[in-house]
Amino acid sequence: MVNHKRRKGLLKLLAEHSVASVDQLVDWLSSSPATVRRDIAWLAERNLLVRSRGGAESLPPKKQRTFALSGETFQNNIDRCAAQKRAIARHACGLCADGDTIIINGGTTTYRMVEFLVDKRLKILTNSFLMAERLLMSSENEIILPGGKVYREQNVILSPFDNDISQHHYAGKMFMGVYGLSMLGLMEADPLLIQAEKRLISQAEELIVLADSSKFARKAGLILCGLNRVSCVITDTGASDAAVQMLEQSGVRVLAVAPEVVAEPTLPLSQAEREWQGA
Repeated sequence: MVNHKRRKGLLKLLAEHSVASVDQLVDWLSSSPATVRRDIAWLAERNLLVRSRGGAESLPPKKQRTFALSGETFQNNIDRCAAQKRAIARHACGLCADGDTIIINGGTTTYRMVEFLVDKRLKILTNSFLMAERLLMSSENEIILPGGKVYREQNVILSPFDNDISQHHYAGKMFMGVYGLSMLGLMEADPLLIQAEKRLISQAEELIVLADSSKFARKAGLILCGLNRVSCVITDTGASDAAVQMLEQSGVRVLAVAPEVVAEPTLPLSQAEREWQGA
């Protein structure tokens, strides 16, 4: 048997059996012990198998690489500035009237809106699978999800393609949380997030940004959109005068609300939330 065919056959046998002795390989390949030992040594030098006492083993399977978005995870960020986020979310929901069609992006501040949306009757397009699950379980809102891959760490559904379901839905308002906010515009940390959220923004007439005061000090390398696209920013009373003036000089309406006590959840926890909390 030609060398490369025999060695290929040897690797195939190891893939099937994981481990084999020299005697077994001799029998299976109809080769001499010396030839099999030379083949094992040749393949081991090239990291194609692992030599073992009296035989050979297949390589351990490679761990599948998991792809996560850049930036902080949903779990690590959900309790940060919780009192500010709750007040901001409550005020945002006050801008919605029954029958409205709105878009809400995935994020820890926008997720706080769930508590105040349960008594509404809206059509909501969101890329937050956790928000969608909770609202479906506890409200009469109509929920629409875009297609794509679920990124558990950030609690979002994102598609790399332009022709997802979001292009067929138009909303009067989009409520958006962001990684950071500066005079350059809204900032995000991941290119795929930028791509997906630009599609959502293009489907809304009015863009309302939910950003607690800590977001004015955060920087990222990617600009989602300029301030000229933003209609309103809802922040907390901890926002500096300079930050407020920067927004107002760009034509952005600023609503600053006082932080409030974060109540215990009034809705039953979803399966995903129970897993995240270790229940």
